[in-house]
Amino acid sequence: MTARDNFDPLAPQREAAFFYGLFLRGHDIETLRQDIDVPRAMLEKWMKAHDFEASFRENLQRVYAYRKQVLAIFDGLISNEQIGSRIQ
Repeated sequence: MTARDNFDPLAPQREAAFFYGLFLRGHDIETLRQDIDVPRAMLEKWMKAHDFEASFRENLQRVYAYRKQVLAIFDGLISNEQIGSRIQ
């Protein structure tokens, strides 16, 4: 069994919901975004490291894409919150 066999397709939504819950409890939105995100410069630094094997680099790229997905979902939840606040 590989890590991909255990992949939960709802994991990004659950993680984004977790951070959204922190936002609703008063945590700073920019701090939460920083906690979720992996900056492109960081990925590039990791990819240039000579002591990382190719398979590990592939995993880093998957982590990067996953974090971006969580961030996009989180931002969508925030946008919906702000739209809902204006309607009420």
